[in-house]
Amino acid sequence: MTWAVIVGILSSGIRLATPYLYAAVGETIGQVSGVLNLGVDGVMLMGAYVAFFVALRTGSLSLGLIAGAGIGAMFGLIMAFISVTLKAEQGISGIGLYLFGLGLSTFLFGVTIKNVQTIDGFPDLAIPALSRIPVIGEIFFQHNILVYVAFALVPIAWFVLNKTPFGLKVRAVGQNPEAADSLGVNVSRVRYLTVTLGGMLSGIAGASLSIALLNTFQQNLTNGMGFIAVALVYFGGWRVSGVLLGSLLFSTVNAVQLWLQVKGVTIPSDFLLMMPYIVTILVLAAMANRRVNAPAALNKRFERGES
Repeated sequence: MTWAVIVGILSSGIRLATPYLYAAVGETIGQVSGVLNLGVDGVMLMGAYVAFFVALRTGSLSLGLIAGAGIGAMFGLIMAFISVTLKAEQGISGIGLYLFGLGLSTFLFGVTIKNVQTIDGFPDLAIPALSRIPVIGEIFFQHNILVYVAFALVPIAWFVLNKTPFGLKVRAVGQNPEAADSLGVNVSRVRYLTVTLGGMLSGIAGASLSIALLNTFQQNLTNGMGFIAVALVYFGGWRVSGVLLGSLLFSTVNAVQLWLQVKGVTIPSDFLLMMPYIVTILVLAAMANRRVNAPAALNKRFERGES
């Protein structure tokens, strides 16, 4: 374990945190308003497929990213319609959305792309001056644009949720939708906005995989990352700062297992691939008795006029 390897692991951990951050921050916003979306992984898969397909056919990474965000927003809108308008059970609806995204992305991949192809994804963008700082520059300031935006999203989301009138409405709707409704807040509109925004960010999370990190698409590309993103919301106590810490933890664990495989460490590769998920289970088990401030109305449907 040389110093170069340690720097490489930390740099990879920063880069691999990108999809977790987009998806988990988006899911945090939705859950703070009271809507649980377990379909994040399916939305990420559709975002990854659409972004890659558009980038592959047009040669434009920007169009691919926009398309990935758009399909994510569409899936978020579907989830909002099912859970807010139809008032279906949110957990079951989310699993259904995940299966739909998994099946549709697999089907479309087989029909349109057919075999694994690669593209030139977003290039690394070294920040002037900062990227030349020894060690620090290599770890933090030599990544592609989607990495920087993902980390910038954390303080932006914190500010919106905690320091703006819209954020106050979101938190009020998630804590006590009846009281918010009595004060003139449109509960359904707020939840539609947050869940659609969460879907858009999940679509971008998938796009960050297919056109910025891996630069390819294949069946089940996310490999359950969306479910880890949902777990990160609980890990972070419904706070974006906690989500950031959790994302860095799991991405660093993932980076460690990748580097161990590259270095040919004599540990079965299947066990190494299990490491991020084992850590997820252990962390959630350790936190089982921890008091968390979950939104009081999370996963509860709202009927106007009910008390």
